[in-house]
Amino acid sequence: MDKKELKKGEKAALVSMFISLALAVLKATVGFYSGAIVLVSDALDSASDVITSLAAFLGLKIAGKKPTERFPYGYYKAENLATLIISGFIIYAAVTLLIKGYYRIFILPSLSYPAITLATAAFSGIIALFVSRYLKRKGNEINSESLIANSKDRLKDVFVAAVILVAVLCTYYKVPYIEGIVTIIISLLIFRMGLVIVKDSMFALMDVSPSKEIEKKVEKLLRSISGVENFTDLKLRKAGPFIFGEVKIKIRKYIDVKRAHEIADQIEEQIKQKVKQIEAFSIHVEPYKSTKQKIVIPAKEKKGLSSKVMGQFGRANYFIFVVIKGKKIQKHYIKKNPYKGKKIRAGLAVVNFLVEEKIDALVTKEIGEIAFHTLRDNLVDVYATEGKTVNQVVNRFINNQLKRLTKPTVEKE
Repeated sequence: MDKKELKKGEKAALVSMFISLALAVLKATVGFYSGAIVLVSDALDSASDVITSLAAFLGLKIAGKKPTERFPYGYYKAENLATLIISGFIIYAAVTLLIKGYYRIFILPSLSYPAITLATAAFSGIIALFVSRYLKRKGNEINSESLIANSKDRLKDVFVAAVILVAVLCTYYKVPYIEGIVTIIISLLIFRMGLVIVKDSMFALMDVSPSKEIEKKVEKLLRSISGVENFTDLKLRKAGPFIFGEVKIKIRKYIDVKRAHEIADQIEEQIKQKVKQIEAFSIHVEPYKSTKQKIVIPAKEKKGLSSKVMGQFGRANYFIFVVIKGKKIQKHYIKKNPYKGKKIRAGLAVVNFLVEEKIDALVTKEIGEIAFHTLRDNLVDVYATEGKTVNQVVNRFINNQLKRLTKPTVEKE
């Protein structure tokens, strides 16, 4: 993820903070002069929003700092810590409102300036809705836990504003208990939200795995990479707005170090492109020899495993595909060479044909440069033929008696 996106988060947190500050001053002033304690309580909630937005801003600011010798993995979890602080202020505000609401039940309500009070409550609800959507959009863009937490808190403010409208009307008509009960309801909603955010931030600080949806997405990508025979120990963890991951991949035993690094780089690049939240993905490469392999042998005739082996690769009459599991032949099938009569580049055309059959190895006497390197690029091993019949060649392959080719046998196709 580009660090510029953290700047977007910082800006969103500041916008939210100044809006909350303005609303808190407005509601506190109107509530104080009108006598609407429920509006004063809501102003207290908005004041806590100022603190939460400030905590989110500081968390994102610190998370964007470059790694140092003392903090080689960066400061990403500063945002999770800021979110935990946010939840503490939210819970404190909830308890304060709960106490005030309880005492307000036993006081007969009175209200001055009802029109201004109602307009203030309605205005704060509308602004809260716009701010909530803004924070949610920005939070999802940069995967910021603290911004998303703030957006949820602002969405709650929309509902609270609607309830306050009703409470203010009841206060104006001197309906008892309503203002106190509404204040208690508001406090309980805030308290619940605070507990949810505490849980999320604590889990993130303890390296919680992200959603199963993201994990399945990464698994699907790993399975789609050519050359990855298998993978184990996939681990993903959240750190601030980022996700870090690691995995062990199994690739064929005979793939050289350079090709193995190319596969690892390809995996990391594709995963970062498809899952934007992933900041780093460590890949451990391990050699792997599958118990099940599909090999192909060029043949002169169509007589199954008794067929005679053909020396020419690109001009072979048939290709016999043999599936081997362990040290036993599981099945075999034959296909006619569709490019036998091709005048030029027959070898390359045949290679593409064989690759589509998802083979693991080719056993042949002769193979040119282009065909050889194309097969190796597609992670297909090439072995030298030893034996007159397909059955003899397969038995030697099973018993590891065939020589694996490291270079083409002829310079031209």
